[in-house]
Amino acid sequence: MARLNDDAQWIVLMGFIVSFSLFFLAIVVNQSTVVGQTTAEGVLEFPKNDIRSVREEVIACSDADMDKVLKDMASIAMDRKNAVVSFRITQAPQGLPFNKTFEIHYNNGVTAYNETATY
Repeated sequence: MARLNDDAQWIVLMGFIVSFSLFFLAIVVNQSTVVGQTTAEGVLEFPKNDIRSVREEVIACSDADMDKVLKDMASIAMDRKNAVVSFRITQAPQGLPFNKTFEIHYNNGVTAYNETATY
């Protein structure tokens, strides 16, 4: 650059600045699309309907067939959805207007969901 005059040096310097700024902007835009994509995939992968179905079956089962329902739900969930499902129904503490408490555990490797409720 010693042999170039001042105007030519200015043009070369501005070319470097513009090229580095375009490179930086390309990296920033690329990273923002990756973050948006993974966030959207996380929302889509939440198994809302599967958890809702497990919850309905737990509430519907009686004390007599609870062991059978637990075994069936665990084997069906593992075979069809590759998910670990377990639940437990207990009597609620005295003084509550509800008489049973249930705990549900759902884990499909991506989402882990635990719920405790009384009914």
